[in-house]
Amino acid sequence: MHDKVADRAAVRAFRPRRRIPAVVVAILLTLLGLLLAVETLSALFGSPLRLVPYDRMLGWASSTLWTNPWFLLGSALVTLLGLALLAAALVPGKPKMVPVRSGHRDLIIGLRPRSVARALARAAEQVPGVRSARAKLRGGTFTVTPTTSGWRKRDEFRKDVRDAVLAKLAELDPVHPYRVAVHVKERK
Repeated sequence: MHDKVADRAAVRAFRPRRRIPAVVVAILLTLLGLLLAVETLSALFGSPLRLVPYDRMLGWASSTLWTNPWFLLGSALVTLLGLALLAAALVPGKPKMVPVRSGHRDLIIGLRPRSVARALARAAEQVPGVRSARAKLRGGTFTVTPTTSGWRKRDEFRKDVRDAVLAKLAELDPVHPYRVAVHVKERK
């Protein structure tokens, strides 16, 4: 039985961070806050800086109808930008590590996806009839492509390669389950 608390800790430790959208939003909000603070303080001290042309903006806003195409376009662009930043923050990024169980609750191990793929390719190469093999991780599936000279039945060969790869994957014991797809390539 697996320790669910340790599994959650491993997943949290290797969860990709969304640093770039967070930095962009933080910089924009900081600049906006500084602008508002400078404008407010300068107005309180009796000599407003007017870095932002409020009079022109107020005149434009009071005379522009909500149905104006430029107003609608600007509103749509700002809304799309906000939704894009929100989606970037909510949708998880591509993981940089594959969390695996270590057998100890407080020890978190992460393997690079490329390293796991190489280990699975080597496991496939141990199957009789495999000349070489490649493996790649896309989404939640490791795709293994063994190359053979074709002297074995294709379905039996695919099953043997899949079993070897699944055994290696079980040995690595990743926190998340991964699917394995085998695409046999014949070379004469």
